[in-house]
Amino acid sequence: MIDQQNALINNIEEFRDQNLEARGEAARKLQDLVQKRINYLQNPKDCRSNRKLVCAIHKKCGFGCQLHHLSYCMMTAYGTGRTMILVSKLWLYNPGGWEEIFEPLSATCTQTFNFKPQYYVTTGELESANELEVMLPAVDQLPKAPRFAPLGIPEDLADELDQFHGSPGVWWVGQFIKYIFRPRPWLRKELDGYEVTVDYSTPIVGVHVRRTDKIGKEASFHAIDEYMKHVDDWFDRYDQQRNSQQQEPTRRRVYLATDDPTLLPIAKAKFPHYTFVSFVHFSRTAGSLFHRYSTDSLRGVIADIHLLSKCNYLVCTFSSQVCRVAYELMQTLHPDASNYFHSLDDVYYYGGQTAHEQTAVLDHDPKPGSQEIELRVGDVVGIAGNHWDGFSKGTNRRTKQTGLYPSYKTKEIFPLVKYPTY
Repeated sequence: MIDQQNALINNIEEFRDQNLEARGEAARKLQDLVQKRINYLQNPKDCRSNRKLVCAIHKKCGFGCQLHHLSYCMMTAYGTGRTMILVSKLWLYNPGGWEEIFEPLSATCTQTFNFKPQYYVTTGELESANELEVMLPAVDQLPKAPRFAPLGIPEDLADELDQFHGSPGVWWVGQFIKYIFRPRPWLRKELDGYEVTVDYSTPIVGVHVRRTDKIGKEASFHAIDEYMKHVDDWFDRYDQQRNSQQQEPTRRRVYLATDDPTLLPIAKAKFPHYTFVSFVHFSRTAGSLFHRYSTDSLRGVIADIHLLSKCNYLVCTFSSQVCRVAYELMQTLHPDASNYFHSLDDVYYYGGQTAHEQTAVLDHDPKPGSQEIELRVGDVVGIAGNHWDGFSKGTNRRTKQTGLYPSYKTKEIFPLVKYPTY
């Protein structure tokens, strides 16, 4: 049964790859366009007279959460025609500020000229604001999701984006993460050294295991065996593709990123036929609540995100923002990496997102006595989660019923948002 399932998945992948070159060219062109638009908006000729959106990085949460806060600010700045100004001095991770670690978000406009920018709490007010400088609060302080929040995509790019990507909303978030996540030369050199150690010349699956403060609060405990089952599945599919060409089985390799320094020896003992690559000093700083908000810890989590994003496949828990950031960055490295993951818990989401909805493409009649719900073509379903067994859980907006339904009978809805063009 597993072999049949892998064969079916491989057939789907082969079908998707038939126009890979054309789709790759379309992806490169669209990414170049978006990056040029962001760069144009972030580098005005006259900073003093230009409209600005001020965003502080002082939200008290982990680096992945802070990075998502910055991307939400930049999406809102992009949508309202403002240059984003980052306030980062006395940053928890690095008191010297963002620009000591990453490239500045602008080469021409990095400061405010108004001592107290106007503070706005709704996107409607922000779009009609006349003030040159406004400050945006954290998304969880807003009464409702902003119009420019994920998972919406630009109306003017939607048709092109739909031609090559399976999850356009994630691709759009990835474009802002890409612009923000640009290491300084000293850090770039450090990351290059880690890449040599990991060695991406042969296939490698990235496994991210988040433990410590997440367990029991935001996520459940998952043993390494649960992750490795899906690593095995990926390598089995990969070898099945290669065996059609009579090639030797692939050497199975894993990049293990975790905040649990005891996990690496356990993984090596349980799965001796795998080669594990891991940096234990990253795990020690990430796993220590005392050292978590330190520059050393920051360098470790940056490296983990970067290295995970370059793997062939990700196995993780999407309850972790680190893994979601790696997945978002991965979209900027391939024409379509929307299926290059398996999450043990949540579906992909973005904190403060607009309603995550799907539309039914096939009818479904629930089995008597089951927890399933009825679907009719065109029904809108608010998705609550994926059970990763072929069924998702959600609420049918028409019938108001909440329950399970076959995942393949629905498709994602990505709201079209009217963004300015630059």
